Amino acid sequence: MRVVVLSVTLAGLALATLASAATNTPAPDAQPATMNGQVDFSGFRALAGEVQAHRANRLVSLAQFQAMAREAGTIVLDARSAAAYKAGHIAGAINLPLPDFTAESLKRAIPSSATRILIYCNNNFENNASPVVLKRVDLALNIQTFINLYGYGYKNVYELGDVVNFNDPAVGWVKG
Repeated sequence: MRVVVLSVTLAGLALATLASAATNTPAPDAQPATMNGQVDFSGFRALAGEVQAHRANRLVSLAQFQAMAREAGTIVLDARSAAAYKAGHIAGAINLPLPDFTAESLKRAIPSSATRILIYCNNNFENNASPVVLKRVDLALNIQTFINLYGYGYKNVYELGDVVNFNDPAVGWVKG
């Protein structure tokens, strides 16, 4: 009897293995054997989850953003393209485009990871006009910038939480 049960169990496992291989459907978190060792989607998902909780208390109003920007040791970072930054940005902002983020480039732009960093992006502006054309809400650059800064060890990050008009003098928009 044990032999029959064991052989039925082994046959079932073999069929399940074949069926999985035939459909080529890996588990949701499985990484294919040919996965690029320099890309870690599971690690990114874990980091994004950690950042989500941290970011929840780091969204500030325009008035708070501007008051913080005036304090010593604070950097306003614009992570849009160099061309978009040149076309217009918040006064006092420095530019380091998100695709250029590396440990080295961030260290040059922001030497101390303890520095308070204020970020904003296209989706903070209601204008939806160059140089701040709206992105898809779930792909807003604010999110990617926050995750990258945090992942590189810059955790003292605050994000403009308001939607503003760059023509409003209170915003302090500098046209290129």
